[in-house]
Amino acid sequence: MALKINSKIVDYSVVKPDEPAKAPEVKNTAPAIEEMHEKLKRPEFLEGSTYKIKTPTSEHAIYVTINDVVLNHGSDHETRRPFEIFINSKNMEHYQWISALTLIISAVFRKGGDCTFLVEELRSVFDPKGGYMKRGGRWMPSLVAEIGDVLDQHLKRIGMLKDEMDEHQLAYLEQKRAEFNSLKPQGQAEADCDDSASAYPAGAQMCNKCHTKAAVQMDGCLTCLSCGDSKCG
Repeated sequence: MALKINSKIVDYSVVKPDEPAKAPEVKNTAPAIEEMHEKLKRPEFLEGSTYKIKTPTSEHAIYVTINDVVLNHGSDHETRRPFEIFINSKNMEHYQWISALTLIISAVFRKGGDCTFLVEELRSVFDPKGGYMKRGGRWMPSLVAEIGDVLDQHLKRIGMLKDEMDEHQLAYLEQKRAEFNSLKPQGQAEADCDDSASAYPAGAQMCNKCHTKAAVQMDGCLTCLSCGDSKCG
């Protein structure tokens, strides 16, 4: 029986009668791992978290909502990535630049890749009119910097960023704080405990590293009870 070959012959091999037949190639049927990219369509349902920002410079609070998309749901490669951000407030003073900021940040989220750099970029913005002191004694150079602080909290919650301090460092800071409180008179220690406006001693100084009023003089050395920075190394 003659066979008609309609395509061009590009290769050939001679099969000997005593050679075993080759097993057919098995293609890899494992499902592809889905990554974040700009062409990923928005799912109908997204999980999100809302954070409240209350500054002393504004009468109305600002609410930051970050929605996440879950990739490879139910598999060993399941990951949660931020997909979009919304910032709302009754205060319309910052409406224009806040709207622009949400669009840009959301576009960076959907682009894929590493978006953690946004935290430091936002934190580096300073208000020419001056910043403000947050409840708890932490200095914020601008409202944009506090939005960056919220983004930092969220990325740590979903596992994209990790805390700089481990359990041993946190235990060390708690020990130092207990030692500092034990050195003060009883009446002053009780007054500090009743002060709900600050989580650190009333006489604490501003830390140059984390901008928190948590630096206290201990053993002849200025030590921050928030980040652990010490002048004695």
